[in-house]
Amino acid sequence: MLGKVEKIKSTLLKEERTLNIYLPEGYREKSTEKYPVIYLLDGSANEDFIHTVGVVQFLGMIEFIPKAIVVGIANVDRKRDFTFPTTVSEDKKDFPTTGSSAKFIDFLAKELQPFIEKKYHVGNKTIVGQSLGGLLATEIFLKKPDLFDNYLIVSPSLWWDNESLLNQASGLLAKQVNRKQVYLAVGNEHKQMVAEAEKFGKLLQESKVIQSKFEYFEKEDHLTILHHAVYNGLQVLFPKKTK
Repeated sequence: MLGKVEKIKSTLLKEERTLNIYLPEGYREKSTEKYPVIYLLDGSANEDFIHTVGVVQFLGMIEFIPKAIVVGIANVDRKRDFTFPTTVSEDKKDFPTTGSSAKFIDFLAKELQPFIEKKYHVGNKTIVGQSLGGLLATEIFLKKPDLFDNYLIVSPSLWWDNESLLNQASGLLAKQVNRKQVYLAVGNEHKQMVAEAEKFGKLLQESKVIQSKFEYFEKEDHLTILHHAVYNGLQVLFPKKTK
């Protein structure tokens, strides 16, 4: 079996959420060994969970990265959970439930992470998000950076709310003091999305605190980039130790 299914009742979100959890080969409940944990947005079984776990399992098997736990967070309403309030009337029309990312971030911090940390032997924390999930991962990194150690951000929807988050990025980055790792990728997609990712990547590289890498996948588009970005990004965030 690829993974196990857990349910968590969220007081903050006022709903039950489904978690798809992959435990690496050799994981033992009675062991004290800790494993990196990768929190995957869009983590439903019919979304990104299965193929992301395949990459994690393969890279761990060949010892390119440490064996890791994957927590796939199944969606209920990603447009609600992954976006902050927008001032753009067209966005409000297209995304009528939008604007609750702050509540979802609280859920991650105050309910989900404690739930996982109580049940499993976890250490280093990574979040993976693409598109609107990439927007959320970027928001967390800029506003609540200590929530995760590593950020794997793919094709983030930084166009949201007339690029307001991107426009705040320089000032928010200047406030960061704890060293974090960020892997940022974008494919051959909409010109605006590429330009925004490139701008954000440049800001990351200019930071004296953040360790980052930006990659442009010329041969991939919005539908095909995630698998490649996760494969490359995990090796950047978990560099192979040389003997």
